[in-house]
Amino acid sequence: MSDPNLLLIESARVLIDQGQLTEAADVLNKARAQIPNDPRVYMMAGVMSEKAGNVAGAFQLMRTGLELAPNWAPGIVVLAQLQARQGQLAEAKENAATALQLDAESGMVRDGAIDVAHHMMDVNLAVSLLQDGLKLQPTNAKWRLLLANDLSHLERYDEALALWDGLIAESPHDEKALTGRMHTLLAAGRLNEAAAMTATLLALDPANAVYAYYDARAKGQTPTHQPAELNRKLFDTAAHIFDQQLVQGLRYQLPEQIARKLVALHPDKKIRLLDLGCGTGLLGARLGKLDGRLDGVDVSPKMLEQASRLKLYDSLKEADLHDTLRQAEAESYDVIAALEVCVYVGDLTEAVPAAWRVLAPGGRLIFSCEIGPEDGPDLFLNPTTERYVHKRSHVEGVCRAAGFSVDSENTVLRYQKGQPVHGFVITAQKIA
Repeated sequence: MSDPNLLLIESARVLIDQGQLTEAADVLNKARAQIPNDPRVYMMAGVMSEKAGNVAGAFQLMRTGLELAPNWAPGIVVLAQLQARQGQLAEAKENAATALQLDAESGMVRDGAIDVAHHMMDVNLAVSLLQDGLKLQPTNAKWRLLLANDLSHLERYDEALALWDGLIAESPHDEKALTGRMHTLLAAGRLNEAAAMTATLLALDPANAVYAYYDARAKGQTPTHQPAELNRKLFDTAAHIFDQQLVQGLRYQLPEQIARKLVALHPDKKIRLLDLGCGTGLLGARLGKLDGRLDGVDVSPKMLEQASRLKLYDSLKEADLHDTLRQAEAESYDVIAALEVCVYVGDLTEAVPAAWRVLAPGGRLIFSCEIGPEDGPDLFLNPTTERYVHKRSHVEGVCRAAGFSVDSENTVLRYQKGQPVHGFVITAQKIA
């Protein structure tokens, strides 16, 4: 029996993924005209509404769709994914489990349940779902790749490498598998084998700055900076769930803490603030509208899309931190904030003096770093987290050498695997 709406639903899905929401709406209207009570139309319209920023409308549309088909497993798991993205984790987990009970053999349903597990940051659950799925579809390359990544995250390196080896044997030039194997080897400290992988990747793409960065790491070097391309990809991928994962999952409170500090220093909010690495606008959301200027900069366009929805920033620009500071006018800001940015920037000997030039007399540079031991190197790259760790005394010295007076305090930046990640916040004031 033919399905007159199938092609339209699939076309709408592709258009939504591409951000062509007006075109997707036209296609869904055609589908609804053909089958007025097709639950798939409502579910897809819900996905589209969320993409447009209308979360309440998305929930309403999806629930209408499920009223038409209460036991439709694909619809239930789509609702679960929406709930997970919006932080309703208990409800999402329950609905994902229900969908799997209704149709455990559906690849689409299992994909959705795996996605929910990842949103919940429950890697063990994701591994269980993937392993069960591979019993049904042993050759599913997507699931094998996800499982390899998750096993590596759990430090089950040998199991992860066995999966990477199988994927690469089937497709020797698969850059996702080659890169995944490289990451696992780096995390396991097997640098010589990782160097062989980076050599293979550079042979495929010699001008790739990300591969060159990992090649240096595999050779035991500590690159002074991470390439912008690496962070752009990382944060573009995470943008739609960033706030939920960081604030709820990792208990990240730094924007709230710094916003309180800034309001105490400037109760009238008459400041010109440059938010470097602004991400989704967490600092701006905590500050509210300024009686001055709030400019946000980030390397990730997807993160900037999220920040733009707040309608609090006077400007949002896709740019690298160093380029921004080099190009900004002298004495053009009262505050420069860089929260959870230096862990990706690395060496600060260029950025700190550049910030001094951009700040007005009396202005403040406020930034956070992950703390390293005082008897260790000035700069260290953690191979497991792939984040830079800074020695506090060295960072304070860089600030003083640039002409700042320095105040610093220890803090917990966030929680990783349930354990606190310790850091410090520098408030460096340009002496008037």
